[in-house]
Amino acid sequence: MSYQKGPVHLRRGHVPSSTTDQRLLDSRGPTDWVHTDPWRVLRIQSEFVEGFGALSELGPAVAVFGSARTTPDDPMYEKAREVAEKLCGLGYAVITGGGPGAMEAANRGASECGGVSVGLGIELPHEQGLNEWVDLGINFRYFFVRKTMFVKYSQGYVVMPGGFGTLDELFEALTLSQTGKVTTFPIVLFGTAYWQGLVDWLRQTMLPDGKINESDLDLLLLTDDVDEAVAHFDAVASS
Repeated sequence: MSYQKGPVHLRRGHVPSSTTDQRLLDSRGPTDWVHTDPWRVLRIQSEFVEGFGALSELGPAVAVFGSARTTPDDPMYEKAREVAEKLCGLGYAVITGGGPGAMEAANRGASECGGVSVGLGIELPHEQGLNEWVDLGINFRYFFVRKTMFVKYSQGYVVMPGGFGTLDELFEALTLSQTGKVTTFPIVLFGTAYWQGLVDWLRQTMLPDGKINESDLDLLLLTDDVDEAVAHFDAVASS
């Protein structure tokens, strides 16, 4: 006996005992299928569709990253707000991870400026949800879908002091720029006291060991000046 299952041809012990339609219409069947990888593929696809649909008409944008633990009395909170406000004044939408801390500050700067304040949230056990300054928000299940949205819809990154998540976004952007997957993509490190040690390690350890080229270091601007950060971003993003 042979059996045709869509494009797949089955014989002998591989022939199923019921048809696909029968299993679809049988409400008494098992429900563990909702946790299988084929079903996850559909969820992943739906997240891409929702993200692309929501952001496709966003226009020029900058992604601002930084620690969720940055408190409102931290000087970097105000700096993130100022950076976002000035970029908003140049016509850029501001995209963050949508959480508290430096992300909230950047969303606040964009929202108070009257610009587009975007938050791309992620499902995490300890996450508090989107901050109150997000005017266009999307929550994602999958990190890699969310990260695609950051890269696709922003013209570059401004990176405030942050932790592992901030470093993850930073080095992904550096890798994509280094390999030519993205072009004319400014990356600003804001806060010399925080980032100088990392830049020194890149220059004094990775470069002499031949792991990067001198030109790779030119992908970064390290600054404490809001106007310099904004001017550099705009110049490179517009080139």
